[in-house]
Amino acid sequence: MQEIKLRDEFIKLGQALKAAGLVGSGVDAKLVIQDGLVKVNGETEVQRGKKLYDGDVVTFEGETIHIVK
Repeated sequence: MQEIKLRDEFIKLGQALKAAGLVGSGVDAKLVIQDGLVKVNGETEVQRGKKLYDGDVVTFEGETIHIVK
């Protein structure tokens, strides 16, 4: 499990995937999110701009990202 530390109140889903190194670019993030391959807190998420807050958990291709303050 990777942790992403928040610098602000939230991070957007596409940015979190890039920061964790799970996608190479914002375009890649957009595609995998639109294809329904990303889950936030166990629910499929299709909005690239979804705001993630402290405690949120993102899963993609067997990798887990935990958002922490």
